[in-house]
Amino acid sequence: MRIAVVAPSNALQRETADRVTALAAARGDCTIAFHPQCFLRHGHFAGTDDDRLSALREVIADPDVDAVWFARGGYGSNRIAEAAVTDIPGAARAKLFMGYSDTGFLLAALHKAGLEVAHGPMPQDIVRQGGEEAVTRGLDWLVRRDPAALEPGVRQPAMAFNLTVLSMLLGTMIEPDFSGVELLVEEVSEHHYRIDRLMFHLTSNPNVRRAARLRMGRVSDVPGNDPDFGQDEAAIAAFWCARSGIELGAPAAIGHDCANRVVPFARRAS
Repeated sequence: MRIAVVAPSNALQRETADRVTALAAARGDCTIAFHPQCFLRHGHFAGTDDDRLSALREVIADPDVDAVWFARGGYGSNRIAEAAVTDIPGAARAKLFMGYSDTGFLLAALHKAGLEVAHGPMPQDIVRQGGEEAVTRGLDWLVRRDPAALEPGVRQPAMAFNLTVLSMLLGTMIEPDFSGVELLVEEVSEHHYRIDRLMFHLTSNPNVRRAARLRMGRVSDVPGNDPDFGQDEAAIAAFWCARSGIELGAPAAIGHDCANRVVPFARRAS
């Protein structure tokens, strides 16, 4: 299997790419090609918007690429998401696309265009403590669709997003259809009052209220609040789900950490 890596948000360190390449080579069941765009820098981003879009469109159209793996999160994939799915070439239909965090904008756009996508670990995760386990899990899904990589309680159809990214998707051209979907969310580095505000926005949306249920993943690196907010993320989710009438499911095994599990999006016709 040939996996192409592009960076639609922030740049990747070459040392990180080298570690992932070595890990993949040791497996013997795939080859990984890091597009040169991954290492470009233009202000905050991994190259200009045109650089990032061009690289993504290139690998989408390449018939020799079996899967497209987003290098890392950060910020910036929203700036190219709509253009990325304009005039999708036929070669894209056979590929799997995977990432999480900021690349949720692209997951939403690609899924809405009828392509196969999954929330899951990315190459950048190898820099975390225990990160090789996460990258191995990601490769297990990309290469073999190994069910052991999946979020253990997920029910299909399902989608998974970073909470901030999901909130920003609402009302845009790439907003998904959540009808009957199990919706998993996670967050990192946000105060509890901001989690509360995001959950208000999310659960107030009529489209989201058509979801089958909502499951809260891990919320990590929460900054301190003065005064204390008085509710943790579980209590916040329970409050807003009860108010909106959305079923709250069991905690989800997703998050910005090396234990992040894979959630494939149910494929729908464009």
